[in-house]
Amino acid sequence: MNLDAMDPKQYDKQLDAKREKLAQLFADFETPELEVFASQDAHYRMRAEFRVWHEGEDLYYYMFDKALNQKVRCDQFLPASKLINEVMPELMAALRPNQTLRHKLFQVDFLSTLSGEILISLLYHKQLDAQWEAEAKVLKQQLSDRFNVNIIGRARKQKLVLDRDFVIETLPVNGQQLVYKQVENSFTQPNGEVAIKMLEWAIDITRDSSGDLLELYCGNGNFSIALAQNFNRVLATELAKPSVDSAQYNIEANKVENLQIIRMSAEDFTDALAKKRSFRRLEGVDLDSYNCNTIFVDPPRAGLDDNTLTMVQGYERIMYISCNPNTLLDNLKVLDKTHKITRFGLFDQFPYTDHMESGVLLERR
Repeated sequence: MNLDAMDPKQYDKQLDAKREKLAQLFADFETPELEVFASQDAHYRMRAEFRVWHEGEDLYYYMFDKALNQKVRCDQFLPASKLINEVMPELMAALRPNQTLRHKLFQVDFLSTLSGEILISLLYHKQLDAQWEAEAKVLKQQLSDRFNVNIIGRARKQKLVLDRDFVIETLPVNGQQLVYKQVENSFTQPNGEVAIKMLEWAIDITRDSSGDLLELYCGNGNFSIALAQNFNRVLATELAKPSVDSAQYNIEANKVENLQIIRMSAEDFTDALAKKRSFRRLEGVDLDSYNCNTIFVDPPRAGLDDNTLTMVQGYERIMYISCNPNTLLDNLKVLDKTHKITRFGLFDQFPYTDHMESGVLLERR
């Protein structure tokens, strides 16, 4: 990470550069005007990870700056949420004099929410014992005077949780309060304010939908829960068990009654739809009863595999959120033969970096 590039005064300039780069990248396609959704210029990341440096009696957070090719001390961190920045010095002040908690500590991870919860993971090159747990409980009590906090201790093949390993986020989306369980070490949208804008954009572009929605790679149900209001029913798939468990919690918490989530990979689900294979996990699920005119995909950086790419072309509308514009570009070379881009968005999840989150709505030609 290049820490020197994080200058709020330069934020608008770097966002303009991303806008131009994305527009040029997709210049060969007939695209509508690019909709750009800016981030806050500081305190936008809901999670952050820091290495820990031991220097005599001192102890401090650091990150490695690739531009400088050296470690940089981080007593505060501009991209991290205000809550993370508030907790950072108090946590470190408590750790420095505590030999049990600081010994062989090498990393601290933070997961925070816009709604005020924070989860701290302490990572060690040692096994954690009853003494560590007792001291960690005192630490939690100390921090709880000011913060809604939980603590996790991690070591090789070991995880100790002081009281829970997740946070509950509440996002204001179009006047609704959407509730999301977010588990440590599971994927969540890193930029809370931009995540709200992405959900509102997705709701807007599917507002006049008919029939049902199929979603692949649904994670903790982030989009599917928000989009359920626009469809008769939603069928979603996700492979990671912690994400599926969180999605089931979120369905109940948000009182969504028309959403079903299946634990399957997109590749296996594609085979199931094509009736190439039968799967025990689909017993009792009547796929033929769904009338899915719209499909929503939010794939990993590698994009859609060839079979899934062919499958999604069978739908009238394709909503595609991408964390990698290059693989989106490759996928669009296929999708453009059958569908045209009718909405195009840039979501600045990662200010001061080259990363670009983008989204397109494609409708059958």
